[in-house]
Amino acid sequence: MRMRTIIALALTYALLGILMNSVGAVILQSIRHFGATRVMGSSLEACKDLSVVAASFLLATRVPAFGYRNALIAVLATMAAACLAASFASGFLAMQLLFVVTGLGFGVAKIATYSTIGLLARDPAGHASLTGTIEGVFMVGVLSGAWLFGWFIAGNDQGGDWLRVYWLLAGLCAAGALLWRSVVLDERDAVAEPGGVTGWREMATLALLPATVTALIALFLYVLIEQGVGTWLPSFNREVLQLQPALSVQMSSIFLAALALGRLTSGYVLRRLDWLPVLLACLAAIALIVVATLPLARPVAPGIHAGWFEMPVAAYLFPLLGIFLAPIYPTICSAALSALPPHRHAAMVGLIVIFSALGGTIGSLAVAMLFQHVSGELAFYFVLVPIALIALLLPMIRKRQDRSIAA
Repeated sequence: MRMRTIIALALTYALLGILMNSVGAVILQSIRHFGATRVMGSSLEACKDLSVVAASFLLATRVPAFGYRNALIAVLATMAAACLAASFASGFLAMQLLFVVTGLGFGVAKIATYSTIGLLARDPAGHASLTGTIEGVFMVGVLSGAWLFGWFIAGNDQGGDWLRVYWLLAGLCAAGALLWRSVVLDERDAVAEPGGVTGWREMATLALLPATVTALIALFLYVLIEQGVGTWLPSFNREVLQLQPALSVQMSSIFLAALALGRLTSGYVLRRLDWLPVLLACLAAIALIVVATLPLARPVAPGIHAGWFEMPVAAYLFPLLGIFLAPIYPTICSAALSALPPHRHAAMVGLIVIFSALGGTIGSLAVAMLFQHVSGELAFYFVLVPIALIALLLPMIRKRQDRSIAA
């Protein structure tokens, strides 16, 4: 039954990954199919991200009372209905509503998923390993979603046939809800004792703890790096390496694949090795890749129609930092959560989601400002600063985890 629960968690998270990260493809098709402007298209990002923050802030401490299993069933059933409705969309408003629902669903699902991991994990090493595996499957969902939407769009890129992708997604969400119906999950440890601090007061109490502040700052810095690099890597490929627009986007998929590989691998490695030296080694490897590969960034010579096998070496090597970047986020989340009793996990995940959203927004903005004022090659050197800061924070997080285990 434990393995069935883990499979259900992974599949649910992967499905939400497909829907959350389909925003780029949907913006493209909304402009072409619904006649939306670029400004209108960009509103889908806000619909998604603000809804995630709203769900985390308003519902984080209420999910345990409703039940993690029940919450995931409700999210999947709601997403199945929303996807089915989106398949008949006749205007851009339908896409905006879809991403509002998707953001709310993802916020609740992330709280329930991470909190359920706390119920399933047998020790901190197992917690870190399971968290890394679940996040790795999430990244596989992100990658498969890009190809899935691409396949439906390619069938009829000018018409509305691409909306049929939501028939498939609705069916998968419904199947996921049925899978959860067959799962038995013991959630007694998730309920706080009578008289304890609950609701927003619990989130505020957690947010004031020095250990929590340290972990949240580290997560903020991590997401700042990941979103900054991920969002602006196509621009780097286009402006610095002078690749064709389509190839610039395609080459950036190496970064997503590297993240997926790194997280799936970390699930195996962290069962056998202590997480602190592993993460410090990953940070050192990221710094080495940045310092070694960015000087190799050279434009494609004029007149050459570059293909996948004619790329500058930096186009292949720089995105590989995703392999070493990948384990950091789930492992810090795991360390922060495993230092708390299970009934406080939901409130902590709510804080994690809020700070992650802030880090993503500020990271993308910071790199945008750097790209505007310095060359794209120099802009990416900025990741060395948050890398160094995370390296300083990790021993503090580890010390808090050790104290909790000893207690």
